[in-house]
Amino acid sequence: MNMEHIIQQSGFVIRIRYWNKFLSYFRTIVLRTLGMKIGSNTTIPSLSITWPHQVSLGNNCILEESTAFKFDGIRKPGPSIWIGNDVFIGSGCEFNIRKSIIIGSDSLIASGCRFIDHDHGTEPGTLMRKQHGTEKEIVLGANVWLGCNVVVLKGVIIGDGAVVAAGAVVTKSVPSNEIWGGVPAKKISQR
Repeated sequence: MNMEHIIQQSGFVIRIRYWNKFLSYFRTIVLRTLGMKIGSNTTIPSLSITWPHQVSLGNNCILEESTAFKFDGIRKPGPSIWIGNDVFIGSGCEFNIRKSIIIGSDSLIASGCRFIDHDHGTEPGTLMRKQHGTEKEIVLGANVWLGCNVVVLKGVIIGDGAVVAAGAVVTKSVPSNEIWGGVPAKKISQR
């Protein structure tokens, strides 16, 4: 690889970065117009969102491609998805919310994480897809780190400074500064 080839590639990368910044700026304007609250210096990639007014993003957040904000219900006043300042959300994360989720500042959410705050009903005689089950808020404290592909279910509170290992399914609350992993997740260490 010669120097001219490297310079040409660098120029291409720079042009793509500027294009991506322009698109993020444009997305921010459109989503704010639709009611989404977006803090300063927060990057908005291509994402999927059902009700933009249900989402509030803090300052300096970084969202990667293919993030999905699915407010599972009819239109009602929002927001119901609250994300603090300086939060990182990796690619392919999904927020499937009917009640609410709060994510504290300085948290790291790796690629592929899922948040589901509700169930379907299971009464016989009626299709499960037509039944509403229980709904409970999800809360992540400040400075929480979730590894890749973590699933957080309804009613879970993850305390400040907690770590959840990749692939874990969190079904009960995690105290502050503990490290949890497994299916279902349980304590494996202390920070």
